[in-house]
Amino acid sequence: MLLAIDVGNSNIALGLFGGNTLKHHWRISTNRGKSSDEIGIMLLSLLQYAGEDVRRIKDVIICSVVPPIMHSLIDAIIKYVRKDPIQVGPGIKTGINIRYENPREVGADRIVNAVAVLSLYGGPAIIVDFGTATTFCAVNSKRDYLGGVICPGIKISAEALFEKASKLPRVELVEPQKTIGRNVVTSMQSGLYYGCIGQVEYLVQRIKDEMNEEKIKVIATGDLAQFMASQCRCIDEVNPMLPLEGLKEIYYLNSRV
Repeated sequence: MLLAIDVGNSNIALGLFGGNTLKHHWRISTNRGKSSDEIGIMLLSLLQYAGEDVRRIKDVIICSVVPPIMHSLIDAIIKYVRKDPIQVGPGIKTGINIRYENPREVGADRIVNAVAVLSLYGGPAIIVDFGTATTFCAVNSKRDYLGGVICPGIKISAEALFEKASKLPRVELVEPQKTIGRNVVTSMQSGLYYGCIGQVEYLVQRIKDEMNEEKIKVIATGDLAQFMASQCRCIDEVNPMLPLEGLKEIYYLNSRV
């Protein structure tokens, strides 16, 4: 079996594959302060609860955008899973051409998503990742990663309003019943939710215009994908498991067997 780990700023997604099948998946909070032993015991507990034997894990692959947690995470995998994990980064085979001015600047998470989309849906495509940041990535029919857009995520925007505007409260992220809010809380919720949707719709259309290709698919992923995508008319598919599927594909491209 293969253990795939996607480390994001807010959450860590873990997936256990048996061949091409995702048998189990988990999502936990990203905690930069956890020790390798805490992480290791947590991994063993998740596997035990799922009825899986850690000794059956053949390999581990990691994608991370949080460098401070990597030392403890890698130590935990080596100590408790007894594997030296593959890390997605410069030099690893991805099967795509990165057209960024400096390919090393592209986040590993964005490359993993692009690999998954090309494998599952083909190109051309636009990937919208609703995470800590809302990112847009464009891939064409020639398997070129063209680049994209990085925006503040909806949670970051909500926290910024609370922290920087003295009279604005911290609000729960919900889908408002109406666009016109009748009090401060509903007005903020409307601005956050529909403002993000408007941003997505506009940017996707601008990206499509610049790509100048036919039948461009739009795939949404990330922690908030299901929450946001229901009102985004431009989104064709929602796949929260996209990073894990991408990690599986990259593993087989770089398989050490």
